[in-house]
Amino acid sequence: MNAPADFARDGAVHFPDVLAADHLAALRDLADETVGARPGARLRGADLLDDLLTATGPVGALAARLTSDAVRPVRAVMFDKTPEANWAVAWHQDRTLPVAERIEVEDFGPWSIKDGLLHVAPPFEILARMVTLRVHLDSVDAGNAPLRAALGSHRLGRVAATDAADRAAEHPVIDCLADAGDVWAYATPILHASDRAKPPLRRRVLQIDYADFDLPGGLRWIGLGA
Repeated sequence: MNAPADFARDGAVHFPDVLAADHLAALRDLADETVGARPGARLRGADLLDDLLTATGPVGALAARLTSDAVRPVRAVMFDKTPEANWAVAWHQDRTLPVAERIEVEDFGPWSIKDGLLHVAPPFEILARMVTLRVHLDSVDAGNAPLRAALGSHRLGRVAATDAADRAAEHPVIDCLADAGDVWAYATPILHASDRAKPPLRRRVLQIDYADFDLPGGLRWIGLGA
């Protein structure tokens, strides 16, 4: 597999068997501690993440392979789909970034608060330079709500939410199946969706957004620090 070339073309690439058993167990414990009854939780200040997610760690090294050695994690979210929280997500692009403080910069906005953190919608060109990794803590088969990705859709530019399903249908769509310990990497603006699990089973995923650049105009990534 030529991962960088496949990633540039498709916007998605699968890395099998990335996590060792001890890291997998520790991340499952972290999911149990942080998510609770919610579908997901944004993570900050967890020492465990430093070892795994920096450019020299087993997960961060994948992001560095797809971007550069300057890459760093700028957001981490733990998702936990369970029989009690078995949601579906329509076709969409991820469009907002967490930042340290509000500074008005041309073409950045609107602003929002998500899980207590300040977010802003950047120009598409910012998202197009980023990479998102999803670390699977449970096996995901066709019935356990795999992420569905429209290959090549990361090159479409900004897609209106009302057009997302139709534009995704213009591209090859894959179900991103995984074993526990696997990692899927995505171009951050790729069109993606997921269904409810059938039957409803547990599906824990750590999702990390990476960037290897600073934001313009004095805006700063909030990062994963406490």
